[in-house]
Amino acid sequence: MPNSVVNTAHRLRGAAVAFLLIAANCAQPPPTSAVAIPPIPRGAARLWFYRDYELYETLARPYIRLNEQVAGISEPGGAFYHDLAPAHYSITVDSAGRDVNQFAEVDLAGGQEAYAKTLSLRSWLADDCLVWGGCDTFYVRLMPADTARAAIAASPFYGGS
Repeated sequence: MPNSVVNTAHRLRGAAVAFLLIAANCAQPPPTSAVAIPPIPRGAARLWFYRDYELYETLARPYIRLNEQVAGISEPGGAFYHDLAPAHYSITVDSAGRDVNQFAEVDLAGGQEAYAKTLSLRSWLADDCLVWGGCDTFYVRLMPADTARAAIAASPFYGGS
């Protein structure tokens, strides 16, 4: 077999393998409703984090922080939870833009479940944003259980602890 045929076959096979590897990495996690979520551990509280997929907002993936410690990544359209010790928590999200009332505070008791939604406002123009069009500005809001559960059920599930 001529070398050019062998080289072409190797290149095509390599391209096919590369495509499959890329496609496999791009697979979205299952919706939260399709995952068996365990009960809240005895003596713990559960805090859910979620974010709607907004077509015209940023797709940035900022860190969500609990009491200044990274708790996870805010995935556009995604959801995850943490089981935590009952305590007071400050919930923030890394944000280039700064605004008033950007973040949330919550006191969690044992057995309690709370829901923190990340919101994006790309058009916010803060003094430290140098480019016209604003910069990625994120907010955290505590949401009512019924509203949050419906949104989380349809969101890709990024894990829990």
